Amino acid sequence: MAALTADEIRARVEGDWDRIIEVLSKKIALRSVSANGITAEHMKRSAEFVADELRKVGVDAKVVQSHNPDGTPGAWEVIGSHIVDPDAPTVLLYAHHDVQPVPDPSAWDTDPFVATAIGDRLYGRGSADDGGGIAIHSGALKALDDDLKVNIKVFIEGEEEMGSASFIPFIEEHQSDFESDVIIVADSGNWSAEIPSLTTSLRGNTNLDVTVRALTHPVHSGQYGGPILDANTLAAMLIASMHDANGDLAVPGVLAEEPIGGLQQDVDETSMRADAGVVPGYRLAGTGSIASRMWTKPSVTVIGFDAHPVDGSFNVIAPETRFRLSLRTAPNQRPEEAQAALADFLKAHAPFGAEVEVEPGDNGMGWAMDPNAVATRDALEAMEEAFGVAPINQGQGGSIPFIPELQRIFPDAQVLVTGPEDPKANAHSPNESVSLFGLKHNVITEALLLAKLGK
Repeated sequence: MAALTADEIRARVEGDWDRIIEVLSKKIALRSVSANGITAEHMKRSAEFVADELRKVGVDAKVVQSHNPDGTPGAWEVIGSHIVDPDAPTVLLYAHHDVQPVPDPSAWDTDPFVATAIGDRLYGRGSADDGGGIAIHSGALKALDDDLKVNIKVFIEGEEEMGSASFIPFIEEHQSDFESDVIIVADSGNWSAEIPSLTTSLRGNTNLDVTVRALTHPVHSGQYGGPILDANTLAAMLIASMHDANGDLAVPGVLAEEPIGGLQQDVDETSMRADAGVVPGYRLAGTGSIASRMWTKPSVTVIGFDAHPVDGSFNVIAPETRFRLSLRTAPNQRPEEAQAALADFLKAHAPFGAEVEVEPGDNGMGWAMDPNAVATRDALEAMEEAFGVAPINQGQGGSIPFIPELQRIFPDAQVLVTGPEDPKANAHSPNESVSLFGLKHNVITEALLLAKLGK
């Protein structure tokens, strides 16, 4: 039988479109907020819904409860497979069925748990992150149907938004359910709703808690102020010492990289400033392309600071303070290496000889795509055929720790990171939405990609 053409796949997706939107709409209505309890009944119900929908498109899917590293019950996971030929390539499809909370429904223009179409976008919590990923997998498998030429394995996770605590134990207990030649992670997004992207890299992440101490007890600022600086000021000096005059992080041993696979198009500064809500007079920190600064160069952020509130403050010199640093690392640097380098730098740059103590926190490895892999080439071709325009690859400044863990456990698998989001998706925020144009073409892309991988 001749292979399906792009037009045939496109026609099949068009014919199945109402079902795909119905699946996504029902998924939004399930309120699968893992923050309300990963082991709770509503999360089990969400997993069972996904497993049912996967069975309708040929996957022998089941719901299994994971276990945390300490042995306590973990998330409700969906695993399954569809084996067409033991000798054919095997593709693992990943998405997650849990969603972010909605702390303030009044901040939404629509009911966050009722799928609402406005123009080209479908609004609702999880419409993009990551109900859209589930819809893509469902639509692509339905489009190929009996013409599928690759073996399929699926893993739909139930606690991605909570940090994936049980992820590694679950893989280790079910390793045969994950072994594959290609892994498609549908939890990222495109350059825009109309321009597709492969995600080429993810930064790693590491945290440090830093204590700065100048005194053994508080003293009066009028009596001792001048020769003795308060701990908050000393901490500010220490924090500022990490950056050079251009705003680049200047810590020896903390590495920087250029965009993986080359930079096809830089991030538009005007759009970036508008999306981030940058005040008009602020000059962007750092040098080089904005893309490299956001995707592959390191960045450090003070995410917590212990200081007396302004209200109720009084005239004393703070003897010590503590702050937490979040360091985003270049995709290929080991986070523990960067963490140690930053800790050494901070202790060596203690202002005026103040005591500086550093307590290391958690580490998450970054990830870089193999731009020369066969699966990468197939994915880029599928994107251009589906969308009708050349893809613009992009890195992500954030971290998805389970991807490098997958790559570590299955080093021979080619990992592709795709997804339904675009710059207007507002994932994790009020008015989350997915582009209907983008979603449809993402489904066509994945079907085309699976067809190419089966040749």
